Amino acid sequence: MIQALLLGAIAFFGNCDYALGTSLLKNPIVLGPLVGLVLGDVTKGIIIGSTLELAFIGAQSIGAFVPPNVVVGGVLGTAFAITTGKGAEVAVTLAYPIALLASIFENLFMSAIFPLTGTWADKYAEKGNYRAIEMIHIGDGIVQSLTFALLVVFGFLIGSGQVETLVNSIPAVITDGLTIATGLLPGMGFAMLAQMTLNKKVIMFFFLGFLLSAYIGVPVFGIALLGVIAAFLKVDFFSETALAADGGEDDDF
Repeated sequence: MIQALLLGAIAFFGNCDYALGTSLLKNPIVLGPLVGLVLGDVTKGIIIGSTLELAFIGAQSIGAFVPPNVVVGGVLGTAFAITTGKGAEVAVTLAYPIALLASIFENLFMSAIFPLTGTWADKYAEKGNYRAIEMIHIGDGIVQSLTFALLVVFGFLIGSGQVETLVNSIPAVITDGLTIATGLLPGMGFAMLAQMTLNKKVIMFFFLGFLLSAYIGVPVFGIALLGVIAAFLKVDFFSETALAADGGEDDDF
């Protein structure tokens, strides 16, 4: 029971990532060693966490897309692999379906609970009650984090065998549909994000990056460095106007 509660605390900690500035605390490579510490095998926690990091590397929130919950899947996948004495392959096998099931709760928060509390915040904003708005945001985060922590606690207490049986009992038509949707939604999320951010000033840079990657084979890191150079040229940080706005070169003396 103590181990289950500690794993829940790890999940709570990982879900606080957004509140702390999106510092990647939710990633398996961070939470895996903590799970290993709780279960008495830090080395295996590091190995499994690193493996799950690669498995979940594409599970990112792009636009309106809600990805599989990497916190619940990563913590329980690592925990089950360690307690059953299996390797990272078992962690990967269990982690992604568990993360997909946990994303149902996350979608519930995003589609029903947060919009409702957002209307409450709007009403307080009209009254100028910023303190109430702060409490709504903090309360949303705490409730969501506690929900995922409880999922981890009960999931660990139920056991890997029961969880795997539950996952396998889902009809194939549902799992296949979720698999296809998971593959399509990142593209839709990216399209929605692009629609909000792309304009005539930056669209050519977007297509330039695509051409460099698709037809010339420039690595992503090289394209990123080119983007940094383009940003400096576009903004012209070193112009006299920019230096004057910043106080000049001799401002520190």
